[in-house]
Amino acid sequence: MSYIRHKAEESLEDYLETILILSSRLSVVRSVDVATELNFSKPSVSVAVKNLKNRGYITVSEEGFLSLTEDGQKIAEGVYERHTLLTDWLVHLGVDPIIAAGDACKMEHDITPESYEAMKKCILSVLGRG
Repeated sequence: MSYIRHKAEESLEDYLETILILSSRLSVVRSVDVATELNFSKPSVSVAVKNLKNRGYITVSEEGFLSLTEDGQKIAEGVYERHTLLTDWLVHLGVDPIIAAGDACKMEHDITPESYEAMKKCILSVLGRG
């Protein structure tokens, strides 16, 4: 089975992850919050929000508040898990935390589910979490 990620899919995953993270810090999440967090233009975020809404990953209230749907939440949590685990692993290996977070962001999208699960099992064991 082929596992090819497209940049557009990676971008959508990043938006969902960002909404998840912001929703843990803010009482409501708006497009402007996402734009600020990602340092993206408001028009770019507006296009992404429309796409996420059309795919059923988020809802947008009349006030403009963004909420993850069940499907969006599932994807966001998966991306966030991969990101945090890979970051922790790289830091454990001695990589600077800022560099580790950036590298983990790249890796989280490209790794196949099979390879990630194998790495996760090993990493959790080494980090004493498994």
